[in-house]
Amino acid sequence: MRDLAHRPGEMREHSLDIEVPEAMGAGVIAVRVGDEMHIDLRLEGLHEGVLVSGHASAEAFGECSRCLIEISEPVEVDFAELFAYDASEEFDYFVHDDLVDCEQVVREAVVLALPFQPVCRPDCPGLDPVTGERLADIGEHRAHEVLDPRWAALSGLTVADETSTTTPQTTEGQERSEADQAD
Repeated sequence: MRDLAHRPGEMREHSLDIEVPEAMGAGVIAVRVGDEMHIDLRLEGLHEGVLVSGHASAEAFGECSRCLIEISEPVEVDFAELFAYDASEEFDYFVHDDLVDCEQVVREAVVLALPFQPVCRPDCPGLDPVTGERLADIGEHRAHEVLDPRWAALSGLTVADETSTTTPQTTEGQERSEADQAD
């Protein structure tokens, strides 16, 4: 960066293929240690410091949050950060000995781009709650119906079919008029 430092308007572009030194992401999906990451960088000299912008791409590996099978997902992020010359300025990153360390900037961009609950496909049905089998493997055979224990006492009740056992209902007024006609 010596040729960019304190030279506003100067610009350099670099394309790098690096080995990921530390896992990026935690939990269900991450870019693993030792995986390859491609980074296109642009370094621009400004009055306050050096503007580092670029694009990073890698492959993240993990498991589906619904059915727990292994998945991989491409991760592509853009980033931009100003590295200030003067540590007294109100910036997050600084130029040290004509060097800028972009690892933290790239790491934050990649981790924020990872899905919180990755899925193998958008309509993944997940696991059968009783047997633990993948519902996608079972096909049309659905999970066993589980009766809510609060309604279990009602399972023994049967309702008589009213259409076959109905008898004509008469009202008190109809009975009187029938009795008057019979007299």
